[in-house]
Amino acid sequence: MTFEDLPTTPRSEELLDKAFSRAARTGRAKSPYEAQEAMLRTAANILSDNLQNVVTAWPDFDYVDPFYYELADAIVDVDRLRQALSQVTWAGRQIESIREEYATKIRNSDTDTARKHRKQAFARMADITEQIAEDLLAIGKARDELKTLPDIRPDEPAIVVAGYPNVGKSSFVNEVTNASNAIESYPFTTTAVHVGHFEHDRIRYQIVDTPGLLDRPEDERNDIERQAVSALHHLADAVLFVVDASGECGYPLPSQLELRDELRAAFDAPMVTVCNKSDRSRDVEADAYMSVLEGENVDEVLDTVVEAVDWAPDIPASRKD
Repeated sequence: MTFEDLPTTPRSEELLDKAFSRAARTGRAKSPYEAQEAMLRTAANILSDNLQNVVTAWPDFDYVDPFYYELADAIVDVDRLRQALSQVTWAGRQIESIREEYATKIRNSDTDTARKHRKQAFARMADITEQIAEDLLAIGKARDELKTLPDIRPDEPAIVVAGYPNVGKSSFVNEVTNASNAIESYPFTTTAVHVGHFEHDRIRYQIVDTPGLLDRPEDERNDIERQAVSALHHLADAVLFVVDASGECGYPLPSQLELRDELRAAFDAPMVTVCNKSDRSRDVEADAYMSVLEGENVDEVLDTVVEAVDWAPDIPASRKD
């Protein structure tokens, strides 16, 4: 998973405390003169190494899968994150430069002057580390928000479940998988992209529960809606569009169908229209009808969308002798 293993990002004050306390312990084991350079190098190495580790733990966004890139950008603003990582890289290099500059000064000084140089170096390193305090906080916050993104596997077929809020998307996903997404009777209960799995004819399928989409222009959609659009663009081997003909979802059927037609025109993946709550109303032309609440035709709907995916495993041909 792209962001799952990101380590905790240290705060600037934590880094400084770690670096200078370790340097003090190092200095106690040396003569007064030797202690100054040893303390300088210990503190600088701890700071620069930790800052470098913060940056290298993150993937290169130029090579991140488009799905993950757009999903991350909707949540944390990738440009701001990149800027913060760049600032941390700058800080690490500045501290390395200070280390080399003051190591030379210390070697050419007596003990008292060497001590003054080491204190000057510490002050400059502390100033640089404090300059990136907000950047470290931004990176830490981004890490906390991205580490729980769903694990999407490009080698497995994906079915994206879309439609207006409260039509039964999460209920269907929970019914056919081992997922346990929140199900409530108010809009945007699903506040992220959730992924469940099921097997059909020995093929493992991913089924993606998206946030509810509203029928409005893309530039007016909020971040949650952008997540759903990103999922549809980059994930879907088929789209299961759920409608509620009864109107109990709070949105008129014509608006639901307008959204379906908009998505059908915008994306290449085959689309299956399913009418949920069919025990209350079937007043819509659909590819399938079901009632998740009553347990009616759920398996049949799953068979229909699997057929639309038409997934053939990539099995290498056997070599003939």
